[in-house]
Amino acid sequence: MPEAAAEPLPGQFYMIEVNRGSDPLLKRAFSLFRRTDDGFQLMYRIKGRGTSLLKEMKRDDALEVLGPLGTHYPFPSEEQVPLVIAGGIGIASVFPFLHAHQGRALVFYGARSGDELFMLDELKGLSRDLFISTDDGSLGTKGYIVDVLDNYLNSKRTDISRCKLYACGPYPMLEAVSKVAASKGITAYVSMEERMACGLGACLGCVVKTKTGYRRVCKEGPVFKSEEIIW
Repeated sequence: MPEAAAEPLPGQFYMIEVNRGSDPLLKRAFSLFRRTDDGFQLMYRIKGRGTSLLKEMKRDDALEVLGPLGTHYPFPSEEQVPLVIAGGIGIASVFPFLHAHQGRALVFYGARSGDELFMLDELKGLSRDLFISTDDGSLGTKGYIVDVLDNYLNSKRTDISRCKLYACGPYPMLEAVSKVAASKGITAYVSMEERMACGLGACLGCVVKTKTGYRRVCKEGPVFKSEEIIW
């Protein structure tokens, strides 16, 4: 019988067994996407054997799930303006944060092309304002979403001193977000992605280099202050 799970917080993740056998042997890490009345949902892109096996799962199939794990996005105060930036499938990590702060966040969402942007109708309902970009110009502004964010901040359409940034996406995007935040004096929180073996901090396989030494993404993260990371 499944054990009762703790209530997840935005930004936390789960380690999912993708196969009852030994191939693949290790669990896969997935961000919490959405809490439901009878459980929670995950979002994933089919990339390899593990996610291909998940795609074959049927209703009522049972798998071992470990979580929620890791740190969460710190909540903004009532006076602060959340700026949420996501790249591609990184939207899954910030989606529960947007649910928790519905109608408050300015959302910047980018991908290589329009078919890699997800849940746009739902995002419009959750956001105070939604900015879209694609590398190829197939949807929204053509170019990188970090440039859209930077241009918005330069326009002084909101009080930068009240802003707080939350980001999840590819490493180059997070590094660029960190630079923008530093240049504007904005506190930014980034959700780092690293391959994980245990999810509990025991194997030291998912460390990132920070100003205070190496830190485990699964334990001290995945959410870090961007200024802590040595990019």
